[in-house]
Amino acid sequence: MDAIFLQILNGLDKGGAYALIALGLTLVFGTLGVVNFAHGALFMLGAFCAVTFQKLLTLSKQVKDESITFFDAYKEIPYLEIWLGDTGAAIIDWAVPLSIFMAIPVMLVIGLIMERGLIQYFYKRSHAEQILVTFGLAIVLQEIVKSFFGANPIPTPAPDIIAGSANVGAWFGLGDSVVYPYWRMIYLVFALIVIGSVFAFLQFTTFGMVVRAGMADRETVTLLGIDVERRFTIVFGIAAIVAGLAGVMYTPILPPDYHIGMDFLVLSFVVVVVGGMGSLPGAVAAGFLLGILQSFASMNEIKSIFPGIDQIIIYLVAVVVLLVRPRGLMGRKGVMED
Repeated sequence: MDAIFLQILNGLDKGGAYALIALGLTLVFGTLGVVNFAHGALFMLGAFCAVTFQKLLTLSKQVKDESITFFDAYKEIPYLEIWLGDTGAAIIDWAVPLSIFMAIPVMLVIGLIMERGLIQYFYKRSHAEQILVTFGLAIVLQEIVKSFFGANPIPTPAPDIIAGSANVGAWFGLGDSVVYPYWRMIYLVFALIVIGSVFAFLQFTTFGMVVRAGMADRETVTLLGIDVERRFTIVFGIAAIVAGLAGVMYTPILPPDYHIGMDFLVLSFVVVVVGGMGSLPGAVAAGFLLGILQSFASMNEIKSIFPGIDQIIIYLVAVVVLLVRPRGLMGRKGVMED
């Protein structure tokens, strides 16, 4: 039971990342009809927003080390600590969650520039052309990040107070053998909050109602005199924010490098296809489902019977689902069935 419970937790936090990225992908496909292969790059850019914010907070200068009296020695002290003392040190420690406030406007601007500067010209082009141009854009963004930050992963730690692990087993009466990192649980809660916020925005606001109507019948909504294009541009910006926030909060779990977005993109596209192209609930449900399946497939007991199954389980599930139900688990009829 302990092992099963632990794998469920692992699967849920993996699934949270898959679901967040897949949610943005589905928003873009459902509203704009664009297969955006640059969406993984938005996840990467969000992660590097956290890296950049931390580097800005830790800008420092050399100060003489008074504890050494035999010779002049200097140490690097961040300006924030010099100016604000312990408060500055606390701000630096909480750099990752605080970087959310930097990532939201930055990702919104990047999303709007991408949509207005490039994506809008491919609305009526074939999916193959959309994939080629957005994949090329993703490679360009990767190389730009690589040129600035290098090729190696950059550790970005969680705040010290939540850097350890919690005795989760004791919470659920399973004993003391199940411990789990605090930050992974925080990531899961964060993912659920973001997902819930997006669904609430689409369900309970006038803007969201128009977007949902446009997803169902864009031509009719346009004929009613509603500027659907402007709203869909904002939706692209929202999708960029969701992907960016997923990347920001994932940095303490996996140190970001320039190709982290592409690693998640492929898996997230599989999640979208399994859930159903254009289905927001399907993307979220498939994200968590496949995350849990991948987690169980990574158990040593399973890998000893089926070596390498953890690397292919998601693709096997996708093949089975598409053979049985080409539109995906919750996809709209006619989508991806041609």
